[in-house]
Amino acid sequence: MNLLQLDQIRAGYHAGDVLKGISLSVASGQIVALLGANGAGKTTTLLTIAGVVPRRGGTISWKGEALPHAAPDQMVKRGICLSPEGRRIFPRLTVMENLIIGAYQLPDSRNASKLDRIFSYFPRLAERRTQLGGTLSGGEQQMLAMGRALMGEPELLMLDEPSLGLAPIVVEKLFAIIQEINRSGTSILLVEQNAHQALQIAHRGFVLVTGKIVLEDSGEKLLASDEVRRAYLGEDV
Repeated sequence: MNLLQLDQIRAGYHAGDVLKGISLSVASGQIVALLGANGAGKTTTLLTIAGVVPRRGGTISWKGEALPHAAPDQMVKRGICLSPEGRRIFPRLTVMENLIIGAYQLPDSRNASKLDRIFSYFPRLAERRTQLGGTLSGGEQQMLAMGRALMGEPELLMLDEPSLGLAPIVVEKLFAIIQEINRSGTSILLVEQNAHQALQIAHRGFVLVTGKIVLEDSGEKLLASDEVRRAYLGEDV
């Protein structure tokens, strides 16, 4: 079953459309990678799904039901949470305060079990729980951003460039955690500059070029595609 379905979505800023009629889907239990060069519209896609950027046309369906235009807090209530590009944590709040903000839509009584889950994924956050967010390393801030999104108990977790600026060893650990989160039952829509790493864990992938989907296939087949290897993996084929 498709958890999320986008059909002919148009969206953008000011007078121009960044997304020019894109269609994609995320099935329940899947990791789906969205690839493309800078400026292709990847972040705009996530922001449109999250309700931050209003769509100008097309349909977003959630569990088979077409959704009206909705504010970001309404999308969180439905089970769609975003960990944004650049982390955007609150640097002057502690790790615990940042995490609790992610659960503002849910009863406080559930915070303890959610925190236990997040600390099981990210033990470093448990160690740093009283530390200010702005004093964390880049990798720790990315963990915090993902943990904050998970505090909303999403059925769909959207990750925007989680590996950006991180050392390779940190990226490897982070992608292992993304797979663990997925195995626990959370579907994931992943925008990622590291196409090779993303396609290695993705069930399906979509390639976005200047606001249009130009390729769609399993992660395995896209990883083997000559076109993808030339354009996104930097390989000569």
